[in-house]
Amino acid sequence: MSLVWLSLVALCWGAVTSEPMIQCGSEPGPSPEWMVPHTLTPGDLRDLRVEPVRSSAATEEYSILMNISWVLRADASIRLLKATKICVTGKSNFQSYRCVRCNYTEAFQTQTRPSGGKWTFSYIGFPVEVNTLYFIGAHNIPNANVNDDIPSMSVNFTLPGCLHHVMKYKKRCIEAGSLWDPNITACKKTEKTVQVNFTTSPLGRRYLVLIQRDAVIGVSEELEEDAPTRTSVIVPVNGESEGALVQLTPYFRTCGNDCIRRKATVVLCPPTAVPSPPDHNRSVLRSWPLLLLPALLVATWVLAMVVYLTWRHEKRKTTSFPSTVLLPPMKVLVVYPSEICFHHTVRYFTEFLQNHCSSEVILDKWQKKKIAEMGPVQWLTAQKKAADRVVFLLSNDANTACGGPCGKSEGSPCENSQDLFPLAFNLFCSDLRSQTHLHKYMVVYFRAGAPKDDYTALNVCPKYRLMADAAAFCTELLRAELRAPVGKRFPACGNRCPSL
Repeated sequence: MSLVWLSLVALCWGAVTSEPMIQCGSEPGPSPEWMVPHTLTPGDLRDLRVEPVRSSAATEEYSILMNISWVLRADASIRLLKATKICVTGKSNFQSYRCVRCNYTEAFQTQTRPSGGKWTFSYIGFPVEVNTLYFIGAHNIPNANVNDDIPSMSVNFTLPGCLHHVMKYKKRCIEAGSLWDPNITACKKTEKTVQVNFTTSPLGRRYLVLIQRDAVIGVSEELEEDAPTRTSVIVPVNGESEGALVQLTPYFRTCGNDCIRRKATVVLCPPTAVPSPPDHNRSVLRSWPLLLLPALLVATWVLAMVVYLTWRHEKRKTTSFPSTVLLPPMKVLVVYPSEICFHHTVRYFTEFLQNHCSSEVILDKWQKKKIAEMGPVQWLTAQKKAADRVVFLLSNDANTACGGPCGKSEGSPCENSQDLFPLAFNLFCSDLRSQTHLHKYMVVYFRAGAPKDDYTALNVCPKYRLMADAAAFCTELLRAELRAPVGKRFPACGNRCPSL
C-alpha cells in the first residue's frame, strides 16, 4: 500500500510541477556570480545555433533579428544551473558588442524534459545588418571560479546578402533592388552581336550590360530609361558568345555603384521568318474570289439538297420500323427454359435485341464464370437489379426445342450445365404481384399459345409473338416511361406463384 501512495504522490507532483522557462534581459558587464567562489558549477552547453528571422512588428521597415537557440547538456550538473549568458560581437565598418542574460524560472529537477527530449531554449533579439560577420558566445551561470577554465560555446555567423529569402525584405535591400525582377533574356544574334532584353526598375534610370566568359568580351553603352519598361540593347562582342554570362548592373539612387547585379546566360536567337519576294501575279490572285464565289454557291446548294434528301430518306426508314431509332442501350435479362435450343432460338433472339432494339443482353450462357463465383441466386438477384427489362422467352413449337444437330450432346451449343429458368421464375414471381414492378417483365413466344400450367403466373405480363409483333415488342421494350398505368393490368399472380 505504501508503494501505491508513493507512486500517486510522484504522479501528482509531476503534474503540478511547472517546467523551467527563461526571462532574458541586458547584462553588459560581468555576472555577479563571477565574484563569488563556487564549489560546484554547471557544465557547458551541448549545442548553439543561430539563424536570421524577420521581426513580427508591423512597421514599414522589417527588422532582421537573430534567433539564437541552445541545448543544455543532460548531466547531473544541470541541477546547479541558474542562467545562460549570450554575448554577440559584430564586425563590419564598426564593431558592436552586446550581451543578454537569460535566467531560468525554476530549478531543474531532471536532466531531460518529462516528455523525453533535451532541454532546448531560444532567444530572438540582436538586430543585424547585411553582409556583417558576427561572433556569438554563450556560457552557463554560475560560471567557473577565477583562474579556472570557463566552459563555454561559440559560433561564427555571417549574415547573408540581399538575395536571401529573409534578407531581401529589409529596407536597405529593397532599395538596392532585391525585389526587382528584370526578367533578362539574351540571345546570340550574329557572330559579333548579342541582343539583351530586360525590364527596367522604378528605382533608377541608368543601366550597363556586360558579356563575359573568362574575361569580358562585350560591354554596352550606358542606357537611360525614365520609366519602367521593357527595353532591348544590342551588345557588340569579340568572341564566341553562346553560353556566355550576361551581367546587368543597375545604378539606383540609394545604392549608387553598389546595387544588386542580375545575371543570365546567352542562348541562340530563334530563327526569323524570311520575307517572301513580291508577287507580280497578285492582281490575278485578288480576282480569284470573284470567280470562285458562284461555284461555291452552287456547291453549297447541291450539298444542302443532298443533306435534305438523306434526312428525308432516314426519316421514312425511322417511321417504318422503330429499330432504326438511336436510343441509349437498354439492359435486358433473357430467361429461357432448357428445352429451347440455344443455338437456333436463343442466339437469334439475342441478335434481334442487339441489332434492332438497341439493347444490351444479359444471358447466363455468357456469364458462367460469374455464376460459379456468386452462385445462381446471387447472380439472378444482381442481374434483376441491373436490368431494365426481364424477358421470359417461351415457345410452344417443337422445332425450337433441342434436337438433331443441336442435341444435348457433350460440348454441343445447346448443352446447359444448369437450368436457371425455374429458379428465376420462382425468384421473380413475387414482383408479378406488385403493380410497381410488373412493368419490368415481358413474355415472348415464337408461336401463338398460352404458357404451360407451371407458368400461368406469367399471364399478367404483356405477351408478344416474334416475328409477327416485332415492331410492337421493340416499342414497348424501349418506352421512356416504364411504369404501366394502374388499372390496365390483370390482377397479379395471386396464389399461382410457387414458393422458393
